[in-house]
Amino acid sequence: MTSAELQDYLHAHIPLSKAMEVSVLQSGHDAVVLGASLAPNINHRDTVFGGSSAALAILAAWGLLHVRMSEAGLASRLVIQGSTMSYTRPIEGAFTATATIPEAERWSQFLKVYARRGRARITVGATLTFRQQTAGIFSGEFVALPGHVPGRGDDGVHAAGLAG
Repeated sequence: MTSAELQDYLHAHIPLSKAMEVSVLQSGHDAVVLGASLAPNINHRDTVFGGSSAALAILAAWGLLHVRMSEAGLASRLVIQGSTMSYTRPIEGAFTATATIPEAERWSQFLKVYARRGRARITVGATLTFRQQTAGIFSGEFVALPGHVPGRGDDGVHAAGLAG
């Protein structure tokens, strides 16, 4: 899935991503990098609203799972079950969220469980970056449930609890 395809998908199916002006800077098997500017995500302190930065991290993590499931041709609905977000510094301008999958063994185990049970859980992390420094750390537990094949139309994908 190309960056443009993922961005189009996010904007079409998760309206918040369009309102936040999310851009997909990288879309690949190993990482998804999303970017956003300050203006649509600003708070009363002229920094990025914490909810916007958390949403960007969730979208990056969800996007990486979406890309990987699509590559594998696996039918699923991806939902977030729980997450933690830690902030290390204020974000005063354009920022990114980079999501990565843990070691290959955990991904392999996730796929085996999904093949056997039709549902599986995996933890995906994302790092918020502002001016090339870490601004936050995200960890989310996602569940893949039986559903449609990613990238082949929408029949109820729930992206990080942000779409219905």
